[in-house]
Amino acid sequence: MATIDKIRTGLIDKILSINNKDFLEALDKLVSSSKSESEIVKLTKEQKTMLEMSINDIKSGKLISQDAMNKRNQEWLNAI
Repeated sequence: MATIDKIRTGLIDKILSINNKDFLEALDKLVSSSKSESEIVKLTKEQKTMLEMSINDIKSGKLISQDAMNKRNQEWLNAI
């Protein structure tokens, strides 16, 4: 997984190559209106339960790789 610095650098490089003023203004508006990282998110009881279940799955080794999940999803979609 990319680090925050790598993501930030990649975005800066992409933004520097954009010459469309309307696009840049829209991007500026989007970034300016995004929520701050310090904002507290309240979880529902169900969301907390799902997170606890996920943590227990990780602790017990019940994991699947992204590639395996993609393959499983593609097989399911092909069966429809």
